[in-house]
Amino acid sequence: MSTVYVTRKVHFNAAHRLHNPEKSDEWNRETFGPCNHPNWHGHNYVLKVTVAGEPDPDTGYVIDLSDLKSLLHEEVVDQVDHKNLNLDVDFLDGVIPSTENFAIAIWNQLEGKLPSGRLHCVRLYETERNYVEYYGDQEPR
Repeated sequence: MSTVYVTRKVHFNAAHRLHNPEKSDEWNRETFGPCNHPNWHGHNYVLKVTVAGEPDPDTGYVIDLSDLKSLLHEEVVDQVDHKNLNLDVDFLDGVIPSTENFAIAIWNQLEGKLPSGRLHCVRLYETERNYVEYYGDQEPR
């Protein structure tokens, strides 16, 4: 059988501040610019999660998309939507919430929890023009 890639897209809003507490305020301002604003800033994030696998012979599904939707909401969206990523999200505790680090953290939230298929890619859009893709330890296809 052939591998099929199934993707679900979800949306959420969140605030954050890019700040490395190990560095000086001057370093943080110079490195992160307006993203270091002490009163935070926000994004309308778009998250696309791709699951890979062979279609089940009984259903034709790699994964039931309603199951994937529920998992994404339970493990990610419900925990981050309308929250401050620096202060309110346990799975980002102690992590600079750059889009890169956030995508890795989302992967870690989902890995091993899929009812079928395997996690292939987490694509996180911070803006319409800026996004990060994370494939875990595997090479992208």
